[in-house]
Amino acid sequence: MSRTPRQQRARRLRTFRITVFVALGLFFLVPLISMAEYSTRVNGGGRSGAAWAALVTDPDLRSGILTSLELAVLTVVGMIVLLVPTMVWVRLRVPKAARTIEFLCLLPLTIPALVIVVGIAPVYAWVTYFLGNSALTLTFAYVVLVLPYSFRALDAGLSGIDVQTLSDAARSLGAGWFTVIARVIVPNIASALLSAAFISVALVLGEYTFASLLDFQNMQVVIDYLGKSNSQASVAASLAALIFGFLLLLLLTLVGRRRRGEPAVLAPTPQPGQEG
Repeated sequence: MSRTPRQQRARRLRTFRITVFVALGLFFLVPLISMAEYSTRVNGGGRSGAAWAALVTDPDLRSGILTSLELAVLTVVGMIVLLVPTMVWVRLRVPKAARTIEFLCLLPLTIPALVIVVGIAPVYAWVTYFLGNSALTLTFAYVVLVLPYSFRALDAGLSGIDVQTLSDAARSLGAGWFTVIARVIVPNIASALLSAAFISVALVLGEYTFASLLDFQNMQVVIDYLGKSNSQASVAASLAALIFGFLLLLLLTLVGRRRRGEPAVLAPTPQPGQEG
């Protein structure tokens, strides 16, 4: 049975897509499989999970992983507290300042991390003086680092809703500004918040330059040190971080699809005689 030109084009397009998908899959999977193979290899043959057990048993590596996870949580909280109220306020009160805020948020993207570290190093001397020599003080630097990516995600979410109408409606019902942001705006940009949060977590878990030059130990710094004495444990930790980031992106995709598939829920209309 002969195929029509349209069917032939569709078949070629499908074949091309499958080929590209397989090629990309191999491009990403082969290095990951090689890392897994190396981290479990034993001299003389056989396999061992000792390198993976070091993620829990090695005190320095365990401490670095916990520090990076704590930094990720604090960075996400700081980013949300800083950006969401600011962006909502700019849209409602001073829309002319939107370009200025965008420029300031995207500025860290154009400046090399090394230059930023050199610039904030004197500031961190005071941060260390007042808050102590804790790696968690890297939160301030990491909030600046994730600003460009978080701003784009949140800006896309706020552009998809009518912030002015929602806030005016809530204010007309007696809601304060905290209630407007926390109970009206935030639920409507949940997907954007998740995107910004996951991107921030991925960046913090993979960050090395800031921590190394400011003399703090996070996961990537410990992995670098560990690679000089136990390369298999270092590779296992790197692979675990990659898998964790992949799972975060997969969760983001699933949550985004689920939210897009949910119908809008409207409040019931009060009937005559009922109080609104």
